[in-house]
Amino acid sequence: RELINLVKMQKLRREKGMKSLPVSLHMVFTGNPGTGKTTVARIMADIYREIGVLSKGQLVEVDRAGLVAGYVGQTAIKTQEKIDEANGGILFIDEAYTLAKKGNDYGQEAIDTLISLMEKRRDNFIVIVAGYPDLIKEFINSNPGLKSRFNKYIHFPDYSSEELVQIFMKLRSEERRV
Repeated sequence: RELINLVKMQKLRREKGMKSLPVSLHMVFTGNPGTGKTTVARIMADIYREIGVLSKGQLVEVDRAGLVAGYVGQTAIKTQEKIDEANGGILFIDEAYTLAKKGNDYGQEAIDTLISLMEKRRDNFIVIVAGYPDLIKEFINSNPGLKSRFNKYIHFPDYSSEELVQIFMKLRSEERRV
């Protein structure tokens, strides 16, 4: 809510001709699988479309295989295609840390392409990277360009036993209504 309110305020300031602070909307979601990272990213895309921050509000989900190709030069093209598909919305990169492998690897080419276009398209394109907290930290620290572009971190804690029971009961009651 705080982030959305900040974005709304900046948008209003621009519309009224007032000075606004440049706000990076790129984010890092950390947490274990099944904690709602992708679901929240979808909701963010819808909200940002509704308030006019994003023109389309689509969420394009990718992982390493969706960005990295097997030959020199092809990774930049493949990454550019996914960024083009996400333009006007959010590019959600799950397990983003797999792009920053050590040694001879094409993941770095994907990172370089991503960093360049994150800046050029920041007014109508958001990147959310997601994964385990420690591995995402290593990923962000692997490149100064990443560190400077991602300044919003949201951690998704695991559900408690009680929360899982509540989710199960809600799903069960919804199933009975259908």
